[in-house]
Amino acid sequence: MTQTSSDTVAFIGGGQMAAALIGGLLKAGRDPASLLIVEPGADRRQVLAEQFGVAPLASADVSLASAGTVVWAVKPQVFAQACAPCAAYVGQALQVSVMAGVRSETIAAATGSPAVVRAMPNTPALIGQGIAGLYARAAVSVAERTRVDVLFAPTGQTLWVAHEDDLDSVTALSGSGPAYVFYFLEAMLQAGTEMGLDPAQARQLAQATFAGAAALAMHSSLSPTALREQVTSKGGTTHAAITALDAAGVKAAFVAALHAAQRRAAELGRG
Repeated sequence: MTQTSSDTVAFIGGGQMAAALIGGLLKAGRDPASLLIVEPGADRRQVLAEQFGVAPLASADVSLASAGTVVWAVKPQVFAQACAPCAAYVGQALQVSVMAGVRSETIAAATGSPAVVRAMPNTPALIGQGIAGLYARAAVSVAERTRVDVLFAPTGQTLWVAHEDDLDSVTALSGSGPAYVFYFLEAMLQAGTEMGLDPAQARQLAQATFAGAAALAMHSSLSPTALREQVTSKGGTTHAAITALDAAGVKAAFVAALHAAQRRAAELGRG
């Protein structure tokens, strides 16, 4: 793969999500020399250097001016502080943010670039099994959208949304979603051990069941409701479990939880 200077991608922040994107780009054949990383933490810089063969910077410098794409991967609360020394160099670049809650107009104003894409990935991106919701401001070209698709492709699926507020729903559904799966896995592990299985057995059964059921849902033309009904025979064990869940109001509580996450995402976006 041949890159020009405009193909250089700069990462501001070198945490886990940045590492997932960097690793994906390198696996796709990108030259490490075409990646710039600004990471103030010395220990983290060393990890990135050893893992990817890159030379992260401790602070922003003029080399950022060569970047055609800048990926903001810092904690939302330090964005203003992180952006201040970068702004003089990145105004002509496409800005891509993986920060939760920082609105695109805030990024555009801070960087001087109207071309901003906000992304809401999730943690399975770390193993190439994630999904990222994407929103582009009007100034983002078709070619720049394609550039973003290429950036995220190694981490899993992408889904473009038409309105920035839709990212609050994406955050509630898929951004926070892995935690819901882990929450239910915790419950299954607890029940499994209470019913006499050892922890390793309970974990293997629970994880394989989640992975298999998700794969079946993705490959089936049937709705989740139809798939559930296929294994819920009247008077059987699954029926007993679903009846207990319904009696406890689990589905309604779960739906309410996602609405709570959506509201909190919107609150964070308003600052």
